[in-house]
Amino acid sequence: MSIRHDWYQSDAKVVVTVLLKNAKEKNYKVTIESKHLNMTADGYELDLRLYAPINVERSFYKDYPSKVEITLAKQAGIRWESLETKTASVAPIAPPPIHKKNWDSLAKEVEKKEEEEAQSEEALQRLFKKIYSSSSPEVQKAMNKSFSESGGTVLSTNWNEVSKQQVEVKPPEGTEFKKWDEI
Repeated sequence: MSIRHDWYQSDAKVVVTVLLKNAKEKNYKVTIESKHLNMTADGYELDLRLYAPINVERSFYKDYPSKVEITLAKQAGIRWESLETKTASVAPIAPPPIHKKNWDSLAKEVEKKEEEEAQSEEALQRLFKKIYSSSSPEVQKAMNKSFSESGGTVLSTNWNEVSKQQVEVKPPEGTEFKKWDEI
């Protein structure tokens, strides 16, 4: 007799469902042991070596008109990879260890990076101010025109080049430039 069975699990239990119509009429019998489950009926046998040990006292079964439902109480709240063990020596897989992070040290690292970036940005601003203030009026015009026409993506000091035409937008590699009204 070919009868299907299926199973599902929660943290506390494993439920095995055997699709067997009128199980009482077929003289079914269920034997539940710590690492073994056996169910027989007229012409049918289900014999399983369980993936992990169970609590026999809290395990039970019940028959319905179309199935027999066997509830196995887990001893440990671990997730079973399968209903049956593949070899006799397979042990349940323990959950991975919890790694604790030192959030205070991570926050300090982030603050340090932000501080370094701010200092480098301030240094860059000082450099541009120095170049601008010590430049000729032509260079200052070139810097103003190139920066404003390019949307802040180009800063040129060559007035001969900048004065001839509008400065093209040249965003950094890997980025795309959009005007504020296109967003």
